Amino acid sequence: MKTTLRVRRFDPEADPPMGYVQEYRLETEPSETVLDGLIKVRETLDDSLALRCSCRGAICGSCGMRINGHAALACKTKVISVAPADGTIEVEPMHNMPVIKDLVTDMAPFWSKIRQIQPWLQPPGTAPKAEYTASPEAMTHLSGVMSCIMCGVCVSDCTVLEVDKTFVGPAALAKAYRFVADPRDAATLRRLNALNQPGGMWDCTRCMECIQVCPKGVAPMDRIMALRANGMAAKVPSTCGSRHAEVFTDIIKHKGILDEPMLAVRTFGLKHVGRLLGMVPMVLQSVFKGKVPKSGPLHRPIPGIHHIQRLFKRMRVKS
Repeated sequence: MKTTLRVRRFDPEADPPMGYVQEYRLETEPSETVLDGLIKVRETLDDSLALRCSCRGAICGSCGMRINGHAALACKTKVISVAPADGTIEVEPMHNMPVIKDLVTDMAPFWSKIRQIQPWLQPPGTAPKAEYTASPEAMTHLSGVMSCIMCGVCVSDCTVLEVDKTFVGPAALAKAYRFVADPRDAATLRRLNALNQPGGMWDCTRCMECIQVCPKGVAPMDRIMALRANGMAAKVPSTCGSRHAEVFTDIIKHKGILDEPMLAVRTFGLKHVGRLLGMVPMVLQSVFKGKVPKSGPLHRPIPGIHHIQRLFKRMRVKS
């Protein structure tokens, strides 16, 4: 099949360094991947094209890049599965990381955030008489998150990191959960308190991009939600993030519909009047866009609220 790879390139040696787009037309087989196509380009059309790859089997994670607007492993992405009718595939380097050249990004910020969560077991202070053991059930629970190959694909498409570089990121938080949930680790409370700080587990906006692009099904956002639940269960100091979750649930329980003004007031509290006033332009914009619920700013319980409250009671009994 005729395929066009539209590659976003970057020349660090130009004066000044510049990015540009270059198209390569080539023949590909149905069984070939985007990585196969890029290697064919480098070997037969343009040996200056820079990319990173190694195992070609979705194990090493080194060929992460954006394909048609979403991060993926090029070695796992079949050309036939992403090529539109005209056969043009958009290829660009991963986002949220500095570009070294063409499709090669600098992973140093990624590894810095991984190290930030102290990704090693911290057992009790006294040395054991035998090895530390964990039950098969505990390790089975962790098998999903331990499948992470540190490719950085989830970090590339994280919408929070695009606007806040202090956010530790989905990969690091998923790795943090791996140790918080490990019964052999004795630093759970210390880890949760560290993740409770700005830039930690409460800064995720639950956009689900990391779940969508993860090539190994690690589901980082789900691990972040589990970290939050563990933090609240451990009664780590209250933050706007934890208060938002608690107030959100309480409003739904008592009204059956989200009361946005009350959610903001109860989340931030009257001590943060300045922050509440800062939201006024957004509220006015919502009014003009017709985003204010028909029931108005003061919500009353919806009809049949007792059905919702019965669900809350049932869930409380099960937990």
